[in-house]
Amino acid sequence: MNPILKNNNFNRLNNNFDQLKEAYKSIRTNIQFSNVDENIKSILVTSSKQNEGKSVVISNLAESFSSLEKKIIIIDADLRNPTIHKIFGLSNELGLTNIITKNKELEDCVYKDEVLGLDILTSGTIPPNPSELLHSEKVKELIDNLKKEYDYIFIDSPPIGIVTDAGILASFSDGVIFVVGSDEVDNKMVKISKDRLYKVNANILGVILNKYKCNQNEYNYYKETD
Repeated sequence: MNPILKNNNFNRLNNNFDQLKEAYKSIRTNIQFSNVDENIKSILVTSSKQNEGKSVVISNLAESFSSLEKKIIIIDADLRNPTIHKIFGLSNELGLTNIITKNKELEDCVYKDEVLGLDILTSGTIPPNPSELLHSEKVKELIDNLKKEYDYIFIDSPPIGIVTDAGILASFSDGVIFVVGSDEVDNKMVKISKDRLYKVNANILGVILNKYKCNQNEYNYYKETD
């Protein structure tokens, strides 16, 4: 069974599926346009705090790109509260941390979803020193090597408004997408998060307003005039 279809986080069975699909197509198009003058392959997705939906966003976005027959990999680099393995119904026994510590090779840890056409690298064993591991040159080397094999690398990171891990990852990612939960975070926290990204010279591609409740009449108008 398709792991996305069986997970309630993706809202596949509710009436908003068409709206969600169109929204991710729009985001995908914007990223592709931003890639005209820059070679953007590694994209970090972060937020200001927990539970704004960044992991669901990155999973849907990766699926949207894979539908274009692009070679895609998702990396769960949230070594404090990993979620990607839960979304796809995978084991988290082996993953990123096992590669960094040289316990395992990449091919031993990557899950291949043949239905969606996605490769998935979960976080692996949760370490006691996540910031130190992510600051390792081995992480940068891994991503650089993956760029040779994949069209896009989507990296799920911890919220930058809470810990510094996302800043470390953003410093060697080609672009950053910032997820904001609608009506769930205050402006001060968003500003702090933005400033932290600027301090590491992150290339902010844009902001996704997540969990926004669209008026059904607005969507009907969009469909009729499309």
